[in-house]
Amino acid sequence: MKDNTLIKKFGLLGVVALLSYTAAVIFAPLDYPGYDWMSQAVSDLSAENSPSRALWNTIAAPYNKCTLVCLMSVCLYVQGRLTKPLRAGICLFTIMSWISGIGYAMFPLSESGNPDKFQDIMHTYVVTPLVVMLSIASLVTIIVGGCKNKQYRFMAAGAGIALGMMFLGPIGMAALPKAYFGIAERFSVFAATGFTCFLGICLFKGFGEKDN
Repeated sequence: MKDNTLIKKFGLLGVVALLSYTAAVIFAPLDYPGYDWMSQAVSDLSAENSPSRALWNTIAAPYNKCTLVCLMSVCLYVQGRLTKPLRAGICLFTIMSWISGIGYAMFPLSESGNPDKFQDIMHTYVVTPLVVMLSIASLVTIIVGGCKNKQYRFMAAGAGIALGMMFLGPIGMAALPKAYFGIAERFSVFAATGFTCFLGICLFKGFGEKDN
């Protein structure tokens, strides 16, 4: 199978997505007077009535687009490559990213989480559970697939770190005082973005395979 250099280069968009998201998390609070990153969720920065929503949307504009282009490129590249479990896990992770990108855009938090509004119900009880379940399923599938083949154990390691971060967030949010909710929550929110970057770098390097 011939090497597709252009598709490989699209993997760098995963790095752009991570940088965009990180910059939004760091700089959006500048437009949110009184925002406490240690105790407040990242989603508060982009809530419908959040004073930082405009700045968040500006800085994070590349995030969703670059994420989806990167992951779709990964899906195209791995066809006929890697192993079936790894391809399945990557496809599940890509589906999760589509649901996340569309779902959270359609149903942003209002008033930083008013439980009585339809959009907040959809955000909290429909989109988020789907994103979490697909994230876990995809990462577990990749871990299993990577462990079965020595050549791809680096993928199992990457997925394992992402899954660990994903679980560390809720555990920390439950165990730590509310004053540190935001710190624990950031482990979870950066897990998926970080893994997208990881897959993008893997794509750029051809997943360590030699093309025929």
